[in-house]
Amino acid sequence: MSSTSTKAIFSPIKIGNHKLQHRVVLAPLTRFRATIEAVPTDLQVEYYKQRASEGGLLITEATFIHRLAGSYRHAPGIYTQEQIKGWKKVTDAVHEKKAFIYLQLWHIGRAGFKELNPNGEQIVSASAIAITGTDKDGNAYEVPRALEIDEIKTITQQYHQAALNAMEAGFDGVEVHSANGYLLDQFINSNSNKRTDIYGGSVENRTRFVREVLDTVVDAVGPERAAIRFSPGEAYQDMDDEDVVGTWSYLTSAIQAKHPNLSYLHFIQARASVHVERAPGQAIAPPDTLQPYRDIWKGPFIIASGFSNAIDYAIELAERTGNLIAFGRVFLANPDLPDRLRYGYEVNKYNRATFYRQDAIGYTDYPFYEDDHKIV
Repeated sequence: MSSTSTKAIFSPIKIGNHKLQHRVVLAPLTRFRATIEAVPTDLQVEYYKQRASEGGLLITEATFIHRLAGSYRHAPGIYTQEQIKGWKKVTDAVHEKKAFIYLQLWHIGRAGFKELNPNGEQIVSASAIAITGTDKDGNAYEVPRALEIDEIKTITQQYHQAALNAMEAGFDGVEVHSANGYLLDQFINSNSNKRTDIYGGSVENRTRFVREVLDTVVDAVGPERAAIRFSPGEAYQDMDDEDVVGTWSYLTSAIQAKHPNLSYLHFIQARASVHVERAPGQAIAPPDTLQPYRDIWKGPFIIASGFSNAIDYAIELAERTGNLIAFGRVFLANPDLPDRLRYGYEVNKYNRATFYRQDAIGYTDYPFYEDDHKIV
């Protein structure tokens, strides 16, 4: 890999009130290192500190806004004082390195299981439609209960409080998770939302919940500290929409009109192939499916697309669009990724088997380039 120090990906950009020194972003990555009470640990403090660079942006792993927003074991939350205190240690460590960090706010909806909820509460969604097939352990997905309107209002308020809690924990901003087939995405997509009330049917109605959530988060923290993530056209967890470009163009236009000073929009596009590589770090590039939204949104734009096996393509994309690039797996395996890209250093390979362990292996033990190449 050649040096990219003069490329657009290493040019400064302002998001909200924060001036970034480069456009290499840590993508939100679920890692399951919190306590069973969803409290961030000292291991997580070290993980985020390692990946912080001066003027860089980190987006945390998805974080539950409420005890019923999802209860995957060892995923973090932001709804108790203990969790807030745990996250404060993380933000302090990141700020010591003059970096910025946003908290991703999460409700999983039908992607959960009632046996994982505190009192066995039934999982919820836009409609009583289950994800087809089975999970990674071979379990059939449960049929969720359709949320009542008053429950939708309650969850909206939970997002508001979670955003306030994030500010108490010292975060520079929050990102609403409205992607990957989780609750807000379940309302947006026409195949998972068959409601006949004000939250279903037309694109205006199907996007009402997410727009109300974004409104209340902006009310809580201000537009400059608020952001949102989308995954238009992604099939993960059974997502499908009758008019992908039309739906997310409507959403993007609505946000541009009402919240033009939002910190950023974060989009996931069809992934670069992770199976066919031409050379290390180079994969077959996917079609650019995000241009319709890029044409509408006038503020900072973050792209994620499985770039870990397409680093050169990601750098070219930043050069062409000026967008920020969110890296996932390659960033977890290379805590000093911005420097490796800047100077053309080789990158560590990630170990998928260690992604979800509850210890330091495959989490905080990946070497920095300089430490790994010291002259003895």
